[in-house]
Amino acid sequence: MAIYLPGAVDEAPALDELTPREIVAELDKHVVGQNDAKRAVAIALRNRIRRQKLAPEVAEEILPKNILMIGPTGVGKTEIARRLARLSNSPFLKVEASKFTEVGYVGRDVESMIRDLVEIAIDMVREERLDEVAEKAESAAEERLLDMLVPPPPPSPASTDGDHNESYARTRDKFRQQLRDGKLDERLVEIEVRDRDMPRFEIFTSTGVEEMGINVKDMLPGLFGGKPKKRKARVAEAIEHLIQEEEQRLIDMDQVTRIAVERVEQSGIVFLDELDKIAGRESGHGPDVSREGVQRDVLPIVEGTTVNTRYGMVRTDYILFIAAGAFHVSKPSDLIPELQGRFPIRVELQSLSVEDFVRILQEPKSALVKQYAALLETEGIKLSFADEALQEIARYAAVVNEQTENIGARRLHTIMERLLDEISFEGPDLKKKTVRIDAAYVQKRLADVVKNQDLSRYIL
Repeated sequence: MAIYLPGAVDEAPALDELTPREIVAELDKHVVGQNDAKRAVAIALRNRIRRQKLAPEVAEEILPKNILMIGPTGVGKTEIARRLARLSNSPFLKVEASKFTEVGYVGRDVESMIRDLVEIAIDMVREERLDEVAEKAESAAEERLLDMLVPPPPPSPASTDGDHNESYARTRDKFRQQLRDGKLDERLVEIEVRDRDMPRFEIFTSTGVEEMGINVKDMLPGLFGGKPKKRKARVAEAIEHLIQEEEQRLIDMDQVTRIAVERVEQSGIVFLDELDKIAGRESGHGPDVSREGVQRDVLPIVEGTTVNTRYGMVRTDYILFIAAGAFHVSKPSDLIPELQGRFPIRVELQSLSVEDFVRILQEPKSALVKQYAALLETEGIKLSFADEALQEIARYAAVVNEQTENIGARRLHTIMERLLDEISFEGPDLKKKTVRIDAAYVQKRLADVVKNQDLSRYIL
């Protein structure tokens, strides 16, 4: 399981240049062990790249080989899929199979996962377009703001036009420099604020909850007042508002939608977690009555069908589905045969050992010990860990996992919180700003936890 800090993302290498071995190497930077699963997803991603280089009539026949990951919680199933999507810049959605209900029951229908994936893709493409037009939008917003601060001069006699224009240009340049230096941030200007789009409406139908974009302002223009309103704002706020307006003007949302739908169809990845929760035959009563029905509803989505979304029809034939489950109680063979056949690649992820825990603590780019060191460094505390301390932390995590529920690498979070509880609480008041955690300190803080029979009081 990877431990990473939000925002700590390196620039990804070009996808076309990555061999399966290099894809595994990229995943190794974030996920410890589980080489079989990494090899499977690396091959799946490389096959997607290979398919894009084929003639259309050949590529049409080649469907992705969906993957089923089998293993206990906290060993890296979700993280492998998430990192793969980030590496390939693909629209990615993680969804729990247990959240869906069979058609006819109250709840979410399985097609909603594709609709959600399209929304994610639209956000991705829109962000890319915003980056492309950012400089142009800022320049246009600056010009609009300067027009407010330094209005163009009124027409004057022809003999003095040149002098007026030259003087106006000098004044405008002076204001432009002051604006860029932040000297005008507190000045008030009057800007036009348009009504925001109306919220979407959810309509309950026999097939589930559907989202429909209804432009009520177009239907009832007099009711909502289509005219922009004027209000005063500080220059610092006004420039941000104007930049957003210019960005919206420069982005063609129809084109964004087309690209997003195509990206979903050709490179989307859906991580279907907790597949084991819908495995098993019907008991005929109770809350699990629709489990097999959900399987039957999931089947056409995975198999390849066309889903109706707010942005048009979306084909699911070439979306890569990665399913996962612990399968403690049920087995993959408990799934309906048709669904089993749609996950031809099966990989088993191993439970984490003490050595794996040690590697997780220190190897990933933003490992857990690095996170705590960074947090405490904000208050001037230099936190470091001896190698023996990491071994002890890993040993305690493994022991607690054995004696209670095995939650994999997530156990390290609870162990580390317990270990550093006192330092985190006393941090701002510590006179000694250099703290080194050794094996003795770990044993002192955690020995009582493991000795106590009622471990749930300490480790959830």
